[in-house]
Amino acid sequence: MDKPNIIYILADDMGYGDLSCLNENSKVNTQNLDRMAYDGMIFRDAHSSSAVCTPSRYGILTGRYNWRSRLKQSVLRGYSPHLIEPGRMTVASYLKKHGYNTACIGKWHLGMDWTAPDGSPVAEPPDNECIGKSSFPEVDYSKKIKNSPVCNGFDYYFGISASLDMPPYTYIENDHVTAIPDRIIPEAPRGIKGFYRGGPIAPGFEHEKVTPELTEKACGYIREQAESSKPFFLYFPLPSPHLPILPGEFKGKSGTNDYGDFCLMVDWSVGEIINTLDEQGISDNTIVIFTSDNGCAPSADFKELSEFGHNPSYVFRGHKADIYEGGHRIPLLIKWPATIKSESITDETVCLNDLLATCAEIMGEKLPDDAGEDSVSNLSVWQGKELDRSVREATVHHSIYGNFSIRKGNWKLEMCPGSGGWSAPLPGDEPEDSPDIQLYDLSQDIGERRNLCNEFPGIVDELKALLIKYVKDGRSTPGQTQPNAEMNPWPGLEWLQC
Repeated sequence: MDKPNIIYILADDMGYGDLSCLNENSKVNTQNLDRMAYDGMIFRDAHSSSAVCTPSRYGILTGRYNWRSRLKQSVLRGYSPHLIEPGRMTVASYLKKHGYNTACIGKWHLGMDWTAPDGSPVAEPPDNECIGKSSFPEVDYSKKIKNSPVCNGFDYYFGISASLDMPPYTYIENDHVTAIPDRIIPEAPRGIKGFYRGGPIAPGFEHEKVTPELTEKACGYIREQAESSKPFFLYFPLPSPHLPILPGEFKGKSGTNDYGDFCLMVDWSVGEIINTLDEQGISDNTIVIFTSDNGCAPSADFKELSEFGHNPSYVFRGHKADIYEGGHRIPLLIKWPATIKSESITDETVCLNDLLATCAEIMGEKLPDDAGEDSVSNLSVWQGKELDRSVREATVHHSIYGNFSIRKGNWKLEMCPGSGGWSAPLPGDEPEDSPDIQLYDLSQDIGERRNLCNEFPGIVDELKALLIKYVKDGRSTPGQTQPNAEMNPWPGLEWLQC
């Protein structure tokens, strides 16, 4: 078989329960995603490595947990320096070496190096947390941007530097902006669904049009590649349905609120990609992956959605930023007609970090020791093979504030007394008698309400020891020990000293 084309569509802050093929009670009719699910495989136990944007994206492209990098908590912003270490293998650089044309079209959010007017590098902006006051440095936008996606294995890049609520508001093509910002827009009122931070904006840049314009660009790339003799990898990270929630022509069409309408725009975008593949006659040997970087954010307005009977987190506790399942259990659909049987469903536990190792097995190879340290091939799952054991020994998750959990089989150990994120109990607000850790049997308690840490101390010790081993070994897969960026001191790792 010829090497397959690979398209990776990454929604931004879209919950498991927002897909009607995953949530029988969903009030958002995602007909294109449902069609994709029918034609391929549904993953009911898929996870991002983190409950927020940047770290999940680092894991997807490098196959490595983000906390091994310098990013120990929170996310980057639009002017943050590059996160992916120079020379580190990415999915794009790996596939490029195997003859692929590679492109990233969409939201990067992994940092890149801007230049100040005096020629010095732009430093990490203040208030690096996702929720913070507007702040932006002085930048010479005419200068080349260093360590952009084209320095990380991509032949071509078109998109925005970070989330659509973070300046600068201008498109970047390869390593230059397409238009220099010429004015400063004020911050939108906080608390509204259309919120964005104030900052520089380029002429012609309209927040409402970004998802449609990126979709058009992605479809154009597919048409170009259909004429090539080489396979292609398109990484298509959408900026939606993350803030600002701007559903445009889809407003009012979901029967819920603006967030539900914005999810329909994501569904439309997926439909455009699939239709373009069909039109070009290249669907059969093209892998199309749809997923989300983390759970749904509170900006969707859970209370308002509940009045329509819709829950973006489905049956899971918590949401974006949390160590609970709602923070990192995400939708995952994969369509590959040449290999994956239609109407397939799996309950295998998988992680978005697994893309790199899966690509390597498709190429008939294993990764070197210094790449994809937390990536496990899922190809056997895609092929529907009978497995005598889980493909992953265990999976580590991370909250916005740097709290850890580890999942092995049905057991999940959380190394904090509360959510570790934005839902109750907030960090520091846990009841005084709360145990320092939480242990849940997800087969009996998917809502994570009955803490069993005192009843099963042996399980706690086993999972804690495995987590410590994963941290200290610099990897969670077999191979030579690898270095992490400095792990201590940083809040949330007290247990590592035990």
